[in-house]
Amino acid sequence: MTSTAPTTAVADHIDRLAGLAPGSALHVLRHQRDKVALATQGSNDALFDPALPGMSLAERLLVALYACHLTPAPELAAHYRERLLAEGADQGLVAAVANGRAEAVDDPRLGAMLSFTRTLVTRPIDGDRAALQGLLAAGITTPAIVTLAQLIAFLSYQTRLVAGLRAMQSEDGPAPQRGAASAVEPARSIAARPVPDSHDFTMQTLGWKAWLDVVDLGAATAQQIAVLEESHPQAKVSEYYRVLVHQPEILRQRSAAFNAIMYAPGGMARAERELGATVVSRINGCVYCASVHAQRFEQLAKRKDVILQVFDDPRSAGTTDRERVIARFAIELTEAPGEVGAASIHELRRVGFNPLEILDLIHSVAIFAWANRLMLNLGEPVWPAPAAT
Repeated sequence: MTSTAPTTAVADHIDRLAGLAPGSALHVLRHQRDKVALATQGSNDALFDPALPGMSLAERLLVALYACHLTPAPELAAHYRERLLAEGADQGLVAAVANGRAEAVDDPRLGAMLSFTRTLVTRPIDGDRAALQGLLAAGITTPAIVTLAQLIAFLSYQTRLVAGLRAMQSEDGPAPQRGAASAVEPARSIAARPVPDSHDFTMQTLGWKAWLDVVDLGAATAQQIAVLEESHPQAKVSEYYRVLVHQPEILRQRSAAFNAIMYAPGGMARAERELGATVVSRINGCVYCASVHAQRFEQLAKRKDVILQVFDDPRSAGTTDRERVIARFAIELTEAPGEVGAASIHELRRVGFNPLEILDLIHSVAIFAWANRLMLNLGEPVWPAPAAT
């Protein structure tokens, strides 16, 4: 992989976790999308800010350690374990969480957070109103729940971004050989979960209703109003944004990352990014996200044939070889990030992807690991009223 594009970026946590040496070809490539890199780092800084109220830094690091154990992402788990020990956390508690023994945690509040983490990491579709009520019953406030949900969703993005970058690094060298049938075999799911029935998915325009109290615009702070205005043109009337703005700086960074990933010029075609987003949303069971991004694909591509295939059976979807490889890669990175490797990248190169397009696909898949978990676990889609007869 070669690139001559300049970079002004400083080392950040993704560069370190993915092992990207400053000035290396992949480091330079990644920072061609510097708005994504900066917003990703900004999200990390906001979520692990020691001064962030509602959840202690130790609680946030324990959630991060547990999420990375469950994914699994061993290198990232080791990073969060080291941070906890450096912060002086109880070694026995750290060991229990690192080994997945959440039942050994005595603190009911932390236990509720770890239980919610397990749901969002392994079966996000199971995160429902009852799961949020369990957090409220444990004395966790709405702003703290928003922090927790954003943290787990960000970690789902982070683990997939790092996995994709590591796979790109491993691409150099002879093309690895997949088994004869592996190109069409489904990736192994973390939870071996079936995807929802196809009839649950639609290209209709849906609404979305929050399960938690949303910020009252009349009582909102100047920072909250400013973040809503810069996040999305409809943010002030959207319950999704008005629940997330309980933590405005986290929302600001998350919105910046999303917009930089989905709307960056050049690289992977925008319609293909929307296709990747729709496949991820279909696999995760996010009916709302799937409807939004299916419509955007249709608007950009002027067709919906592949979207109907994704709704029916995402594992065999695609009207071209390139679309089929996009779908397979999106499923693999969604369900089994640890299994993404050089063979996955060579498959993309085989159908004509260049390095920047591969990076854009990794970004678009990873950001929907984040987006789906927020939409699925903080509220529910609202279907339009049936037409009068």
